[in-house]
Amino acid sequence: MKRSKTARHERILAEMMASPTLRVSELAAELDVSTETIRRDLLELGERGLINRTYGGAVRPLGTEPSVSERHRMMVEEREAIAAVAVKMLRPNEVVAIGAGATTTHVARRMAAECRDITVITHSFSVATVLAPNPTISVLMCPGRYDGREGMIVGAETIEFLQSYNANWAILGATGITAEGFSDASAAAASVYKAMMHRAVQTMVVADHSKFDQQALAIWGRWHDVGRLVADALPPEAIGRALQRARVEVTIAPTRGR
Repeated sequence: MKRSKTARHERILAEMMASPTLRVSELAAELDVSTETIRRDLLELGERGLINRTYGGAVRPLGTEPSVSERHRMMVEEREAIAAVAVKMLRPNEVVAIGAGATTTHVARRMAAECRDITVITHSFSVATVLAPNPTISVLMCPGRYDGREGMIVGAETIEFLQSYNANWAILGATGITAEGFSDASAAAASVYKAMMHRAVQTMVVADHSKFDQQALAIWGRWHDVGRLVADALPPEAIGRALQRARVEVTIAPTRGR
């Protein structure tokens, strides 16, 4: 069955999250369209700054990723599974700092359904919005400069605000995860995540398997900085050795395909 252009673009971006390099011929065969159609798709995505065109294909730009609204439509099953596992670790009367992102928004949505009497500190409007239906969850919104593309607050005021609070947990996502640690496409967001991590007793990273072996612009944490990784698949060998050395607890969320 032929896909619409929008559906093709979403699939191409999803594939780009899993593999940083794509070839026109492989995409054409997978999506059952001509190579000319794929080239036009890649040209449009390149003009939007979501990919870099190469001879015969495309690569994902270092330090970039699709907007948060686009990411919300990717890896939905995996992120929902991760969220279901992550919230089981939270307890009433805890304070939880939550970073911006698609996966953390899934976690917040599950928190709204299952958690009670929790205080959440966040710089993400989507996180605050999905928590709103639960009246037992108190939300503290960080001040600062608004990033409309990501729906988050960043900047010096944000960091200063976070320094005034303690948290039981920091729940954070990542653009990229390597044996070195965690990175984000936004340097401003990475600074916020680092501040949240330093104010929390425990840090939980929530990320689907497409983030493994990917690098982004700004490193915000090393493996020894975090206590737990919740993912939908075991990480590659090099990352696995790094988290073992750092004694990071790994929880794998079951999905239908894994």
